[in-house]
Parts: sequence; C-alpha cells; structure tokens
Amino acid sequence: MEGLENIPDEGPAILASNHLSFSDSFFLPAVLDRKVTFIAKAEYFTTPGVKGRLTAAFFKGVGQLPVDRSGARGAGEAAIRSGIEVLERGELFGIYPEGTRSPDGRLYRGKPGGLARVALATGAPVIPVAMIDTEKIQPPGKVMPKLMRPGIRIGKPLDFSRYQGMEHDRFVLRAVTDEVMYEIMKLSGQEYVDMYATAMKRQLAEAAKAEKEAEKAAKAALARAEKEQAEKEQADKEKPER
Repeated sequence: MEGLENIPDEGPAILASNHLSFSDSFFLPAVLDRKVTFIAKAEYFTTPGVKGRLTAAFFKGVGQLPVDRSGARGAGEAAIRSGIEVLERGELFGIYPEGTRSPDGRLYRGKPGGLARVALATGAPVIPVAMIDTEKIQPPGKVMPKLMRPGIRIGKPLDFSRYQGMEHDRFVLRAVTDEVMYEIMKLSGQEYVDMYATAMKRQLAEAAKAEKEAEKAAKAALARAEKEQAEKEQADKEKPER
C-alpha cells in the first residue's frame, strides 16, 4: 500500500482507478478507513440463484450502487447522478474510467463522460489509484481467487477547478480524462493503449469467433477430403480387372 496519506480524512473526493479484476472493488475499500461507493451494473444485484444472491450481498457489502445499463446513454446519466449525490454527501466516490475490466492487463483509454462530468459538476478532487496484480489473483472467468498479496498505489489529488462549469465541453472532458489516465499509467506502470477497452473486447471476441469458424471449416474440409479419398479407394477396389 502506497500513498494512503493522499486520501482526505473528510470531505468529498473521487477515486479514479484502473480496472484489472472483479476483486478491485473489494481490495480498495478494504484498506481505507472511509467508505467508498462504486457504481456496479444492476445485473450484479438481480441475478437469480445462490450465486446471484451471494454476488448481490457482496456488492451491497462493499457499498456499490446498482445502475441499469440497458441503455448506454441512460446508464451513463444514472452513474453521473449517483456520483454527484455521493459527493454532495461529502463521501468518497469510486469510478473506473476505462468503463470495464482490461481484457489483457494493459491500460486503456478512459471514457470522458462519467469521471470528468462528475468532477467538474462537483468540484471534488480526483485521486488517481493503481491496482497492482489483482488480475493475477482473480482472472476474468475464475471463481476462486489465488492467495497472494496485491498492490495499491494512490496518487496525489488532481484539481480541475480551472474547468469549473465546463462539464458539457467535450474537449475539456477529454482533457480531464486523459490527464487522470496519464497519472494512473505512471502509478501502475501499465502499457497504455489509445483505444477503449470495450472496443478491444469486441475485437478479441470477433477474432475468437473467426478462429473458431475457420477451425470448423478446416475440419469440414478435411472430413470431405477423407470421405472422397475413401470413396475413390472403394471405387478402385470394385473396378473389374482387365
């Protein structure tokens, strides 16, 4: 743990973190004396079954707020409203500017909507946070975590009061977001990728699909070739000798 002194003892602040693992939302609040409220997709709170109830209990226990993501724009506005409400109560608001977990451990471009708009609307300082090695503890798709010690680095607060009242200027939102992502990159030591993590996930999914289809086509072609060879050999055997 590094930089714990950068978290204010009281008053609102935004914790902007990289996102490597499902467990990030557990480790960061666990080391702080103050409550941190994160935004989580509503499905985590409504999934049926035992696993769904356990997941919902976990997210409620670490102070996460459900946000309906059925519409991308509506989800963004709901997250912004929730963040502003948390900060107006003088509390800590946690957010992952990348918008989703990194698919490969690299740091991706931050989305300019939520983080920057909440920061400029409230005037709250933004504190960059780097989670270290949490993807090794619980990789995506793994239920049981490994027993190991992750790292957390907390940077100095960033003041964006110079942009107060400009939360609807897309160039300002981009500048604020990029400055925060640069500080996260310095703290984490991650390789930076100038594209959104969601776009990379789509590319990886499409590549995996194409590879699977190519493998299926290759197997089908091999099966046809083997069938044709077998039919040819059978035909040769059945030819009358001259």
